[in-house]
Amino acid sequence: MLPKGVLFDFDGVVVDSAASHNAAWESAFRELFNEQIVAFPKHLSGKSPMVIANYFCSVIGKEAQTEELFFLKDKHLDIYFKTPKLLPGVHECTDYLTKKSIKYGIASNATKQFLKNSVEKLKLNFTTVFGLQDYEKPKPSPEAYITLAKALGFTEKDFKDIWVFEDSLTGTTAAKLAGMIPIGILTQFSEDELKEAGSKMVFPTLLEACSYLKNNW
Repeated sequence: MLPKGVLFDFDGVVVDSAASHNAAWESAFRELFNEQIVAFPKHLSGKSPMVIANYFCSVIGKEAQTEELFFLKDKHLDIYFKTPKLLPGVHECTDYLTKKSIKYGIASNATKQFLKNSVEKLKLNFTTVFGLQDYEKPKPSPEAYITLAKALGFTEKDFKDIWVFEDSLTGTTAAKLAGMIPIGILTQFSEDELKEAGSKMVFPTLLEACSYLKNNW
């Protein structure tokens, strides 16, 4: 049976945006503290930018300036926008879902302006897109995916038939808590790690996931 709906994370699923985010964190941190930022730790992948900002500030004992770094990074991400790299299978997936009349959208912990800029620059076929500012509690809370699903017209009884493409353990947990079906994408975590977090299936990219859908339905 085809999924009733398909929800996408953004960073690591639709795009490789590590260079975009890292450049913004580095330049904002340098402007604010006149220091070099530490390397991004893997365990923060998929976390809210506010959580990430708090980590970077805590390394130098400046937690009180967490919000300042968060807003400055978002400003740098917009002003010095660097188009992220499109990952394989995105257009194939959205074309197939459109053909099958399956509703889909994006729910990300990234900020809305970055999502808007990226969707426009890459000419992506996503009309329903939710970002950090749309939730009270970002992932790993299920709020992001519940918000998106309801905006697409789904009710709670539909959730068990909705697929969620995720590459992070944080997002996989959010999808699982929402009562949906997490589908892992192997951008940064292993198949075992994603399945342990709750992924029902795992694919290298959306291209293989789309082929699976086409071959089975």
